[in-house]
Amino acid sequence: MYRQVLVLAVFAALLCGFPASCARNLNYRPIIGILAQENLEDDPHAQGSSYIAASYVKHLESAGARVVPIRINHTKEEYEKLFNAINGLLLPGGNVDIEKSQFTRAAKVFYELAIKANDASDYFPIWGTCQGFQQLTVLTSNKNLLTLTDTKAVALPLTFSPGAQKSRLFKKFPKDVLQSLAEENITSNFHSWSLSMQNYSSNAKLKRFYRVLTTNTDGKKEFISTMEAYRYPFYAVQWHPEKSPFEWIEKAGMVHTLSAIKATFYTAHFFVSEAMKNHHRFSPQSEEEKALIYNYQPIFKGLNSIFLQNYYFD
Repeated sequence: MYRQVLVLAVFAALLCGFPASCARNLNYRPIIGILAQENLEDDPHAQGSSYIAASYVKHLESAGARVVPIRINHTKEEYEKLFNAINGLLLPGGNVDIEKSQFTRAAKVFYELAIKANDASDYFPIWGTCQGFQQLTVLTSNKNLLTLTDTKAVALPLTFSPGAQKSRLFKKFPKDVLQSLAEENITSNFHSWSLSMQNYSSNAKLKRFYRVLTTNTDGKKEFISTMEAYRYPFYAVQWHPEKSPFEWIEKAGMVHTLSAIKATFYTAHFFVSEAMKNHHRFSPQSEEEKALIYNYQPIFKGLNSIFLQNYYFD
């Protein structure tokens, strides 16, 4: 039995991109925090002060992680305690002020804690989707360098930068998935603001910190759609991998093809495998039970909602 478990662990390690010698050191019970954000003003279902779209939770759970919601309006000390109990952070898409919101205040605390932890060889990954991507650019550059693009509801193929398919993020993706991402309109874009290649290239902090993996264009401006940090396990996508399998509003930009769903799985699988490298934990276990998302019930918002279900928090 021990040999069977070890073989499976080695296989999982190789699949995730780890050397086999590290298989025994992986955390196979990863818990990832998702940062909540202020409720949308026009949300008729809103309760409390903040929300998390359930699709982000399902996205991580589908790849073998559990989720802890990170509420806004908590103290720095509370965030520090939580940081030392979770194994990664996801900054989701949304529509808040990425310079002055409570979402930004909390994101900044976790970003700085993650920098400090990784510098001390405490591996802690961060993933940013859409607004989360944009938030990371502001936290790194201390500026809002975003520019308007015509990308509100459109599905696009990715234009890979030279060598990007051998990046940490993409190197374990199957060839057929990489081909689909490059040739098919399967990445859902729902953003009005983007980081242009021009603004990235002219900002020394961003250029030094992030490697551009893919770009897109709205026909006028080339913008970054995927990037990863050079020295830190930080990853950001301007598109929405979680929407294809878990959001069902009928509108332009939504894609439910087999290749889109397969690409979704590999993005989730990659980030969860990164979280497995972290060994933070709750203590005692009762604290873990109280923190997990299972303590909350998502609200069904209707098939015509941009988010099918939301979790709401006080």
